[in-house]
Amino acid sequence: MCATSHPLAAQEALGILKQGGNALDAAIAGAVLLGICEPQMTGIGGDCFALIKPAGSDEVYAWNGSGTAPAAASAEALRAQGQVRIGETAVESVTLPGAIDAFCQMSDTWGRIGIDAILRPAIHYAEAGIPVAPRVAADWANQVHVLNKAGKQFYSKSGDAYKLGEVFAAPRQAEVLRRIAKNGREGFYSGEVAADIISSLKAQGGCHTEEDMAGFRSIQTVPVSGTYKEFELFEHPPNGQGATAILILNILKNFDLGSMPADSVERIHIEAEAAKLAYDARNRFIADPRVSVEERMLSQEVANQLASLIRKDRVIRDVPALTEAVHKDTIYITVTDRDGMAVSLIYSIFHGFGSGIASEKFGILLQNRGCGFNLTAGHPNEYGGGKRPMHTIIPGMIREGGRVTMPFGVMGGQFQPTGHARLLTNLFDYGMELQTAIDFTRAFADQGQLKLETEISEVVAQSLSDLGHEVTRVPMPLGGAQAIYMHESGVFQGASDPRKDGIALGY
Repeated sequence: MCATSHPLAAQEALGILKQGGNALDAAIAGAVLLGICEPQMTGIGGDCFALIKPAGSDEVYAWNGSGTAPAAASAEALRAQGQVRIGETAVESVTLPGAIDAFCQMSDTWGRIGIDAILRPAIHYAEAGIPVAPRVAADWANQVHVLNKAGKQFYSKSGDAYKLGEVFAAPRQAEVLRRIAKNGREGFYSGEVAADIISSLKAQGGCHTEEDMAGFRSIQTVPVSGTYKEFELFEHPPNGQGATAILILNILKNFDLGSMPADSVERIHIEAEAAKLAYDARNRFIADPRVSVEERMLSQEVANQLASLIRKDRVIRDVPALTEAVHKDTIYITVTDRDGMAVSLIYSIFHGFGSGIASEKFGILLQNRGCGFNLTAGHPNEYGGGKRPMHTIIPGMIREGGRVTMPFGVMGGQFQPTGHARLLTNLFDYGMELQTAIDFTRAFADQGQLKLETEISEVVAQSLSDLGHEVTRVPMPLGGAQAIYMHESGVFQGASDPRKDGIALGY
């Protein structure tokens, strides 16, 4: 089975399985194809994280395919220029593309059919083109303005967004994928492709070098985990923000959510307050794996202290100041196969069309993950050479009674930990069926506002406002989710979010 955000990618992932590939092969094939299906969301100039459950085992492994800042990156130099943050379309926002190295290494480690066979569907559709789907068309219209000159050449029609039903093709990317299929990671991180990326960045004033590209490697790592109700939640470790979802759930253990109606003011309020506190901790502690201090994020004692700050009759004001005493001491695809392998993979260029900077020759759209750094001197997540920034993308996986039962993910940038907690409480506190749990309305406490989807009633919105929340309605849906539940009978139950164009398919 495959569940992902575009039907064509799900179909081609199943095709890989039918050809004898395993879940890892299919997940990579579908993910790379999503870069053509949804170029505003992801592409080979971006990053990925993955959780992998091998066949015949219930152990969960993690792979960090996030790129680093160039060696010459300097927060001090940016501060000297008067900068207080890294701009979303600034060349400094571009970190090295990490996903391709991760795809190649994961293929070598766990795959069955080789990277050349894995990339064939994406090569075909990059050349033939893919019709633009409804959600993609809406995003394209909202985000085309960020593209630079080369970006407009490759990802617009003379500056205009592609529209629903029009066909988008990327033949120069097909050439890049052919080189990777033939030469592995070296087809991307050295030679003409790497030179195109670096020269395009230097033309924008970047300090990136071909040596940075050649020396980059993704890394296998160990998941972080926590418990809630009767399940274990596995998340990708820092520099991913997965520990934030664990902290939200640890805070929520202090409240009897199941006694509150699923669509109630009380539930939305408690979850929003828990998220505010957890995101504050994230901003303090999640950073490059070498300096991150996520232990604070995983501590139930810390979560209990934070929960004690929540009041049912009012909102928390000035969260950073209030938590100082407690704290002193970021597309998604999931695939399962008949042998029991499960892959939870998320792959992104961060903001819509990433940095907006595309390479001049091959049209590789480059991510703006460097926005995840900050410029605060001495902070664990301070911008610096060779460092990985705090990342929003978080694949998830559930284990129950020692058996892995559900790879899942919730897309949506900063929303993702909140989305994980909302989905899992829908399932385990309210007993919702999987598709219902994904469909259910969402709220998001973000930067001082409580964002509500339009389906949440005006009565609820007013009551939340009365508690002190700055309520705002969001015109676009909050996030998008996919999941596969692996029943003990051997049946796979898939679900895909109607907020996106995707689907769950199996055979």
